[in-house]
Amino acid sequence: MFENLKVTIEQIRDFSISLEREENLKPLIEYIQHKINNQEKVNLNFICTHNSRRSHLSQIWAQTFSYYFGINGVNCYSAGTEATALFPEVVNVLESSGFVINKLSAGSNPVYSIKYADNAHPIIGFSKGLKHNFNPKSNFGAIMTCDAAYEACPIVNGADQKFAITFEDPKQFDNTEIQKEKYIERSMQIASEFYYVFSQINNR
Repeated sequence: MFENLKVTIEQIRDFSISLEREENLKPLIEYIQHKINNQEKVNLNFICTHNSRRSHLSQIWAQTFSYYFGINGVNCYSAGTEATALFPEVVNVLESSGFVINKLSAGSNPVYSIKYADNAHPIIGFSKGLKHNFNPKSNFGAIMTCDAAYEACPIVNGADQKFAITFEDPKQFDNTEIQKEKYIERSMQIASEFYYVFSQINNR
């Protein structure tokens, strides 16, 4: 794992999570543990309205911590109820946290390679809808990272189970003096919760 990213993770370890949030994360922990116990792949699809901010942050941090804790067979994806683009400030925040990011294509919906370690397969980041063929069609957990997506998708086709793990949208601070600060704050909150999730998994 990249050294700068390790430094960020050391900071994340000191974050505290409320008992309410721990309870909210418990069903996802149980779902992952059940899959591990049965030697099944753990496919997680993080879903938000536009697949531009919270769903990407959740996907990337979850994949990172599955690697960090040595939990094999975890594949993290993200999607939106509609496709837009990965918001540039998310890229900036991830780079400042220690990820190595390369832009693979231009256009209105760029594709990024996002790496957390030299020899780990990169996460491919771009905005996509729920039906995009990049993501799994069955046998996955659907994690709804925003209230709007949770309400808009009472059923996620193909999902084993649906989880409401929602976060406040940093978009409300776009084009303000505190935009960077608020994106870092949201990224660190998301990171701390998925650090907690994967720290609870017994990988036998």
